[in-house]
Amino acid sequence: MYEHKGRYGPLVGSIDEGTSSVRFLVFAAKNAEVLTYHQKEITQITPHEGWVEQDPMEILEYTKECINQTYENLRRLEIDPGDIVTTGITNQRETTVVWSRTTGKPLYNAIVWLDVRTAETVTQLLKSVRGAKTNMLKHRCGLPLSTYFSATKMKWLLDNVPAVKKAVDEKDCCFGTIDSWLIWNLTGGVDGGKHITDVTNASRTMLMNIKTLKWDPKLLEFFGLPDHILPVIKSSSEIYGLLADTRLKGVPISGCLGDQQAALVGQTCFQQGQAKNTYGTGCFLLYNTGKSLVFSTHGLLTTIAYKMGADEPAIYALEGSIAVAGVAMRWLRDNLKLLNNVQDSRFIAENASEVGEVVFVPAFSGLYAPYWRQDARSVICGITEETSKANIIRAALEAVCFQTRDILEAMNKDCGIPLKTLLVDGGMCANDFLMQQQADLVGIPVVRPSMLETTALGAAMAAGRAKGIEVWGVSENHAVPVDTFLPVLKEDERDYKYSRWKMAIERSLGWSANDEKKALEETRWNNTFGSNICNNEEYIQETISRSLPGLIYVVGTCILLIMADLNS
Repeated sequence: MYEHKGRYGPLVGSIDEGTSSVRFLVFAAKNAEVLTYHQKEITQITPHEGWVEQDPMEILEYTKECINQTYENLRRLEIDPGDIVTTGITNQRETTVVWSRTTGKPLYNAIVWLDVRTAETVTQLLKSVRGAKTNMLKHRCGLPLSTYFSATKMKWLLDNVPAVKKAVDEKDCCFGTIDSWLIWNLTGGVDGGKHITDVTNASRTMLMNIKTLKWDPKLLEFFGLPDHILPVIKSSSEIYGLLADTRLKGVPISGCLGDQQAALVGQTCFQQGQAKNTYGTGCFLLYNTGKSLVFSTHGLLTTIAYKMGADEPAIYALEGSIAVAGVAMRWLRDNLKLLNNVQDSRFIAENASEVGEVVFVPAFSGLYAPYWRQDARSVICGITEETSKANIIRAALEAVCFQTRDILEAMNKDCGIPLKTLLVDGGMCANDFLMQQQADLVGIPVVRPSMLETTALGAAMAAGRAKGIEVWGVSENHAVPVDTFLPVLKEDERDYKYSRWKMAIERSLGWSANDEKKALEETRWNNTFGSNICNNEEYIQETISRSLPGLIYVVGTCILLIMADLNS
């Protein structure tokens, strides 16, 4: 136990590395109060359509900058930074990083969780096994075969990046999600850094056995990945190592949770049957199933909720993952210029006319739970000449609510006990219009706590409760709700709107099939005629056959013009 005499008592730091930004926050362990923080936005790299990357070095440097700046903030507030007794980490999950053990440098940019470049990798893996289905590995890892998870990203890197293949062959490659990359570097890097991950992040790779909580040889064999690239799997709450640099050098790192699991902990959903929904870049609903391992038959994921100590049991969860939530609002702002800033969406949507019914399915990278259709693409249905930008913005917000209902419907079928209330958190929850629409479209109260950013709080709780630290003194009911949104829409209206959403979903499916057909046709043409083209008899015949109708038309037209000229 740590004893500190500062006016706030022992403090706990929290590294919150999300999809769009890095933050470092400091909490008072006795009451969960946020004392100060610093934040940096991360650069998104999109080299091709559907590809999303980030620079691992930028993430690392911004993390260190946030730690150092927050340290200075504490000093300006006349709070002793020496009262920080430990630090937790929470991170965007599935995002994949590979780096050299000997140099510490990344071998490629981080491939972000919503990147869809691995669609062909998934197709080829399915073809490699006769009668294979996307759910064929679910009994081992709890997950469907999808572009979403880390294993397919690592497989793509191994197959397409020579530097990665070389490093793997020479046993110089480290693989991990963002937590592993940060912990390895922050605990020393090439000078003794700890290559570890926790069970929640490991459960998102498709490589960990969901029952044994160990890397699974059969899964590694299926993806063609060696075990020497993998981090050691730890619990979510234990001392992993000490910070090797920054202004907090020597402070332990003792908590690690994937961001959605961290939000579940931050919402104090420790009882079986409790659930929360986080509204951020994507939207993620987790339902605590306790020690029971529940395999969904309705499109949900089985995942680890948390494991609070090496000797503690793992707690499981069902998860519904929505790829596009806040990112749709940024798309409306940056691509269509319908918004000056995302915060305006509430006021514009509230003033949308009731004329027509616009439904927006934001399937930029396919649809996640419960559909799992990578061939889906975004559609906006119901547009008339009276449709305004306000209608489209409102439809984008309602899409988040409809997708949440999709997941709640699936969870009700899997668990048999409908939720009575929906706990919510995340940046989009500040939008009162969105929260009211959510209550109306799912038909249950939506409860918003005073602490919206529960993700960082969950990581701090895990760190502060770790064996050998044990400073977290906040009771489990600290997440006091401050706002409750009650449904006011009649049930028949709610169901009618939902039926329109389902119609729009049907129209969004199958769009990428045309692109695949076009790509296959281009490949066939290039393979047949692309090389030695001048001497390729088949190419010449194909060219003549394609050109002949046009040639006849041109010659015939010339003859008619000449005859007309002579007659005149």
